[in-house]
Amino acid sequence: MSSKNIENMSFTTRSIHLGDDDKKVGSPVEPAITMANSFILPYDPSSMNWSASDENIYTRNGGVNQGMLEKKLANLEGGEDCVVLASGVAALSALFFAMLKKGDHVIFSKVTYIATYRIFHELWTEKWGLETSIVDTTDIEEIKKAIRPNTKLIHFETPGNPTCCICDIEAIVKLAHENNILVSADNTFSSPYNTRPCEWGVDFTVESLTKYINGHGDSMGGAIIGRKEDMDKIRYQSQVNIGGIISPFNAWLIMRGSMTFPLRMQVHNDNALAVAKWLERQPCVSFVAYPGLESFKGHEIAKRQMEHGFGGVLSFGLKGEHDLYNRVVTHLEVFTSAVSLGNAESLIVFLGEDDERMYLYPQEFHGGFYRVAIGIEDKNDLINDLRQAFKAEGLETVD
Repeated sequence: MSSKNIENMSFTTRSIHLGDDDKKVGSPVEPAITMANSFILPYDPSSMNWSASDENIYTRNGGVNQGMLEKKLANLEGGEDCVVLASGVAALSALFFAMLKKGDHVIFSKVTYIATYRIFHELWTEKWGLETSIVDTTDIEEIKKAIRPNTKLIHFETPGNPTCCICDIEAIVKLAHENNILVSADNTFSSPYNTRPCEWGVDFTVESLTKYINGHGDSMGGAIIGRKEDMDKIRYQSQVNIGGIISPFNAWLIMRGSMTFPLRMQVHNDNALAVAKWLERQPCVSFVAYPGLESFKGHEIAKRQMEHGFGGVLSFGLKGEHDLYNRVVTHLEVFTSAVSLGNAESLIVFLGEDDERMYLYPQEFHGGFYRVAIGIEDKNDLINDLRQAFKAEGLETVD
């Protein structure tokens, strides 16, 4: 069957089959790892463009496994083309490096991944004269007020890390494009299974492939999805001439993980909703932030733009002092105290009162909180693990 036929099939079927088109009698069923940094040149290579990415020359220009993964992700995200790099932060940096210049103004969300915050709030403003504004991007009026004549880009996450805030993609895109401003959305918390920002008109979608799409906690990668002309610019400026290329092995691992990604993502969605609902009922819990809860501020928008569920990440607080959070974690048997998300196993991290961005978060977060990445274990085991850890510290629980 041709890849053209596959491209029109269901999300799950495309996740399995797209990218590896070189299937013939005697070839491996699954794609091989092409562990090469250089490729054989034609008879007369003298006229070749050594920075080209459309043919195999040198793996920094683009590798075989990287190309397979890019083809699959462009389709799954609803974009024209994709660039895959070494990490989610490498993808963010590549996008900003290629599309922004000195004197440009960027509006970015007050709730973002720490590296994004530092790029815009510290590093690029100090080093390269970029102008930036930190804005509550869940409030379209705040974004309007922040727009300047030199505003080039609006960047946000939805859901946002770590408060799970929800931005209205459609409204932001409409406002931005009316003012000739580009829009980039970090879709890592949602994943393309739940949300495809390119289909909502976003110019650039960024994914940390390290998370849900890989899904096994054993490799790192990042992707930018958008128009082909923009991806070509990013390839030339940021990939070929700056670096940050993904290794063939990591691209292969993520390609492998992507085959089960839709199945895993649905379990992440279902488990997180069940855990969030249980936590919301507990007397010892001060708040729960999860887009799937009807009580959550952005719930109605999330329902509109998250197709299959609300993701696997939630945050919550306890009614108690700082060290209570640490003691509760010591009693957990299923959850692991670690950063990241999208792994098969559930992860929990305590973020204390002194987090450098705490002043940007809602008031309920200011006393410290847990960010929890719900895995694909049995949801009842996850709830029971939290229950026994709470009880071990004398915290009241209800069924």
